[in-house]
Amino acid sequence: MTDRPVAVVTGASRGLGFLLARELADRGHDIVVNARSEDGLATAAAQLQGRGAEVVTVPGDMSVEVDARGVVASAVDRFGRLDVLVTNAGIIQVGPAAAMRAQDFADAMDVMFWGTLHPVLAALPVMSERGGGRILAITSVGGKLPAPHLLPYTAAKHAAVGFAEGLRVEAGRHGVTVTTAVPGLMRTGSPRNALFTGDRTAENRWFTVADSLPLLSMDAERAAAKLVRAALRGRPEVILTPAAKIGVRLHGLAPATTLRLLAGAARLLPADETRRPVQPGHAVARPARWFDAVTTLTRRAARRFHQHDDAMDGDTAGGGPVGRR
Repeated sequence: MTDRPVAVVTGASRGLGFLLARELADRGHDIVVNARSEDGLATAAAQLQGRGAEVVTVPGDMSVEVDARGVVASAVDRFGRLDVLVTNAGIIQVGPAAAMRAQDFADAMDVMFWGTLHPVLAALPVMSERGGGRILAITSVGGKLPAPHLLPYTAAKHAAVGFAEGLRVEAGRHGVTVTTAVPGLMRTGSPRNALFTGDRTAENRWFTVADSLPLLSMDAERAAAKLVRAALRGRPEVILTPAAKIGVRLHGLAPATTLRLLAGAARLLPADETRRPVQPGHAVARPARWFDAVTTLTRRAARRFHQHDDAMDGDTAGGGPVGRR
């Protein structure tokens, strides 16, 4: 049994998950980190330990119930407690809806809905028995309004938002708060491991450029600090980036107008709807020298936040099999 608070963070080997674990470590938590990649976890854990936290690494797939239970059990077995759960594992598939197949939607639901539900259901009895806890569910602005060329992601994030909001209503009686995190674009370096289909080069180009623009995307370290602060304070929801806040509010007030605007934006995206084998961003040919100049911030983030070290799991999933329920 430890006197220090204990957090479990899923999808913690790279990107936003790694930064959330680091923020919790800096706030005095010991950490249990999970991802599908054992090597990626080892790299992340070494940095977290350097910040004074005791770190336990538990490889596993959160879309598999037994793996999720194992992560929570590891926290209880090692530390005797669980104070914070962060569900962050994710996958991003980019391309037109007509190029997607049913399996793409199943994969997205496995990681981002079942991969949220399973660890939460495992953690709730532990937190309730101790008299309370904090759950931070990382969803997305894509869970509040539709994002063109991201339909599997959007569908799964909508499910995650509904689950987190509904759970908030019921978990409070046990002293457990649930914070629904709704970030917009963040510079985590995720386009390197996002999965592209259709005109893969063109899809990679627009997605990576959008992710790199300072006025549209947010510094990931600042985002992680805001998300952890909101969760520890027990806030019901936190929306990050001005664009996300405007989009969510406009969609709530005038959904028909929002849908028309997004349909117009979709017409500006690549028109090739051919289904092609998905490729991670790092395997897609970069279109021209200007692309490197425009996307400097994202490429720097990829190096800093372990997107090169781990191509399996994190805030997006790269290669490798996606787990089944």
